[in-house]
This record gives sequence, structure tokens and C-alpha cells, in this order.
Amino acid sequence: MLLTMLMQAAASTISLNSLAAIGAGLAAIGAGIGIGKIGGSAMDAIARQPEASGDIRMSMIIAAALVEGVALFAVVVCFLAL
Repeated sequence: MLLTMLMQAAASTISLNSLAAIGAGLAAIGAGIGIGKIGGSAMDAIARQPEASGDIRMSMIIAAALVEGVALFAVVVCFLAL
């Protein structure tokens, strides 16, 4: 559905600037959702095994940093398209 909307937008008079802004917004929203899921899953895991909280926390921070890095890269690419 989103792909068809983007293709229709590209076919109409909407410029590349607005598509790049939409892409940057989608990248930021996706990163927020991903980091939220990582945090929620980590809290569930720590609730199940409190003795492993250090390892879980470290894995959570590494995964969140990777998601944030990919999102930042996507936002930079979208802004370069402007």
C-alpha cells in the first residue's frame, strides 16, 4: 500500500524534495519503533531472569545503537537527496 502511494506520488507533480522528507520521517519512525521493541523485549527478559540483567542490558544497548546508526544513515541519505 505504501509503495503504491509513493509510486503515485512520484508519478504526479510531487517533487523529489517531498519524497526525501517522507523517507527521512519514515526512517525516524522505524527507528523509534525498533528501539521500543528492543527495550520492551529486554525488560521482559530481565523480568524472567534477573541474574542475567547485565548481559541483557549490554546486548540491548548494542542492538539499539545499531538500529540508531542505520536510521541516521537513512536520514542522511534522504537529506542528501534534497
